[in-house]
Amino acid sequence: MTTDQLLWVLARVAGLASYGALAIALVTGIALRTAVFDWLGSNRAVRSLHEYTTVLWIPLAALHLGSLLLDTTARVGLLDLVVPFHSSYGTLAIGVGALSVDLLVIVTGTAYLKRRMSKELWLWVHRLAYLAFALAFLHAVLSGTDFSDPVVSAITWGTAAALLTLTVARLLGGRLPA
Repeated sequence: MTTDQLLWVLARVAGLASYGALAIALVTGIALRTAVFDWLGSNRAVRSLHEYTTVLWIPLAALHLGSLLLDTTARVGLLDLVVPFHSSYGTLAIGVGALSVDLLVIVTGTAYLKRRMSKELWLWVHRLAYLAFALAFLHAVLSGTDFSDPVVSAITWGTAAALLTLTVARLLGGRLPA
């Protein structure tokens, strides 16, 4: 196995793991505040899982991005990782990935500033996580070489179905107070 092949595999695994951490963070986050699941609101294990996976995506995404930077086949530069649609190769796929990372950095950063922000502002910024996740999903569809794998596809579409179900439950059942 060449170095570029190793970096490519590492980038794929880290990208999928980061996506998985984000999926768990979103599903547990919306479940914690959905009135239909009010029994979860005080569940320490679910809350801890949400808080842990909210941070877990960071080193996994860093490994994904770092591997792509070092992989000469990927042709991804440092600016391509943070400036959306800058890349000359796979402009749309890499661009939505970069936009997703930018939004997730903002959401994660504001989580640490929650006590210094108004509740309304924090909620609106926090809701950007849904847009960031949708962009990460689109990034996976456009650039993910593993999307045809049944396990990867099941996890990806299963997460989308869970988020849709929880969103409908939130709309119909209401939101628990923070």
